[in-house]
Amino acid sequence: MTGLIALNKSIIPSCDVATLEELRELVKQTCNVKGIGAYKIGFELVIPFGMKKVLEVIREFTDIPVIYDHQKAGTDVPFVGEKFIRACEGADAVIIFPQAGPETEKAFIKASMDAGMKIIVGGEMTHPAYLAGDGGYLKDDTPERIYTIAAEMGVTDFVVPGNKPEMIRKYRKFLVSKGIDPVFYSPGLVAQGGKVSDSAKAAGDKWHAIVGRGIYSQKDMRKAAEELVDALK
Repeated sequence: MTGLIALNKSIIPSCDVATLEELRELVKQTCNVKGIGAYKIGFELVIPFGMKKVLEVIREFTDIPVIYDHQKAGTDVPFVGEKFIRACEGADAVIIFPQAGPETEKAFIKASMDAGMKIIVGGEMTHPAYLAGDGGYLKDDTPERIYTIAAEMGVTDFVVPGNKPEMIRKYRKFLVSKGIDPVFYSPGLVAQGGKVSDSAKAAGDKWHAIVGRGIYSQKDMRKAAEELVDALK
């Protein structure tokens, strides 16, 4: 499967707004900024308005990829994978965080590949107390186990925490050692403390910064997006 985003590095606005009018304004102001690689949509829009309507609004302005992040998909029983992918029809890619275990992860990845849907697999999130070593529920090696299964199944695209550049370096080294040339996507930037410039250096040549409040909460969204693109260099 070909790459999702034509650019090696880009900014992905996370469309975590409450109304279609806000979505329309966000896309209108940012879609022509050179360096915007995709848009990420989630439950905040899709549950009340539906996938088709949300995509229609974005397609009024641009054909660049749309990623659906269910926050968090991949945490149910394995057979749900096919149903989930069918429900996401129209999106160009989906994000999963398969915390329900390896069988669920394999089923969701297989379902996406069978449907020709690009899949992006996440292992570590951005917030405190996620892994056991930091007071969380999941064993510290969980992200590496998730990434290993995904890589073995042919996945090349991974979510890594943008506010933890040291972990980005760790996961990049780990995946490269497995023979993977990873494409990274990172939330946790700006509002959650991560610096685009720091994480861009840690991630290597293929990295896409996912930014929500750092764009859509700004008075001049276009200017905010342009400044973030500049920080990728």
